Amino acid sequence: MADFDEYMADEYDMDILEDDMNPDFDGIDIGVEDFDQLTKAEDTSAAQARDGKDIQGIPWERLSVTRNKYRKTRLDQYKNYENIPDSGEAAAKNCTDTEKGNSFYTFRKNSRSVRSTILHFQLRNLVWATSKHDVYLLSNYCISHWSSLTGSRNEILNVKGHVAPSENHPESLMEGFTETQVSTLAVKEGLLVAGGFQGELICKHLDRPGVSFCSRTTYIENAITNAVDIYRNSSGALRFMASNNDCGVRDFDMERYKLVQLFRYPWPVNHSSLSPDGKLVAVVGDDPDGRLVDSSNGKTIGTMKGHVDYSFASAWHPNGVTFATGNQDKTCRVWDTRNLSESVAVLKGNLGSVRSIRFTSDGRYIAMAEPADFVHIYDTTAGYKKEQEIDFFGEISGISFSPDTESLFIGVWDRTYGSLLEYGRTRDYSYLDSLL
Repeated sequence: MADFDEYMADEYDMDILEDDMNPDFDGIDIGVEDFDQLTKAEDTSAAQARDGKDIQGIPWERLSVTRNKYRKTRLDQYKNYENIPDSGEAAAKNCTDTEKGNSFYTFRKNSRSVRSTILHFQLRNLVWATSKHDVYLLSNYCISHWSSLTGSRNEILNVKGHVAPSENHPESLMEGFTETQVSTLAVKEGLLVAGGFQGELICKHLDRPGVSFCSRTTYIENAITNAVDIYRNSSGALRFMASNNDCGVRDFDMERYKLVQLFRYPWPVNHSSLSPDGKLVAVVGDDPDGRLVDSSNGKTIGTMKGHVDYSFASAWHPNGVTFATGNQDKTCRVWDTRNLSESVAVLKGNLGSVRSIRFTSDGRYIAMAEPADFVHIYDTTAGYKKEQEIDFFGEISGISFSPDTESLFIGVWDRTYGSLLEYGRTRDYSYLDSLL
């Protein structure tokens, strides 16, 4: 985990396009009110996109730069953050050849009134879908619920002021926190867990008022909470794992509201994820090699060698055998627990680190997000060789498939074109033609 002050992702905001809409650039004589109207947030529907409108509402026809030219500029100029110099070039040599142009998920809507926020450039797990219409995301100091069905947004948790537990549990930090900077987020099984820059953990049950539990993992410096994974154990108890920059992975029991396990590793842990059967944990962090560990004691069972930089993402296929890791070397590697000596596939990004990975609940698809502009979807049943590339502009705050696999949501962070992109699973209903 890099020092936050070393790098800021908004360096790559799309101000050039905002500036390009100025009359000085496009030669159109418009006033301030007209300019405000031009930059006013406007949603884009699937029908409008089919008619040729840009999915983000960018008026390319009014700009002095074409979309293709701007895309080339972004690819040429985007600076990928690396802890190990030239890691992207080194990793690109052994990537899986893929067939692009597939359409596994189809554009549904771009909602520009929903603007997500990124507070740490390396942590991009800030969007979570709990149904095909319900999404939770971070926007400044507020975690909000967005309904794509009604087009409405509700505040769920505001951490700008003082947040303290409304329930009394022995291990809960009853004094709470003030002005928490949210670094990571997870929403699952009716539980919301937000992690903070100072090791804060804030837990809220969605069906209860107030906050249920607060904890600070550590008081040392640089103790940022990097990732949270919510799950149910073999007996059905609700738990979550928190990965921290203090080299620890902590397991919390949300039935008893207490820390039940703490595992330590030689380097800051950027992400950890539990296998579907609850027996294994994929652990990645500030080391090119990842670890597969026993969930009961944290001991290493195997090592994943192949990445050449630090990793920040991991995810499990529902079969419990396959899992994936995302790295700053611009690749996502797919692994088989039965043979960790080599990767099943090495999936390559276009411009930056792979910072978020998700499998669909049926295991058919895997999506990986770069820090900006690109989300890639692969068909697992085709050996990861069939790919859909979703191409847009802006930093990515997170990606999330809905539990039923019908929706994919992408949070886009940009001062001008920040939004929530929604895609729907492509279905073949040609059999209905026989009924006509």
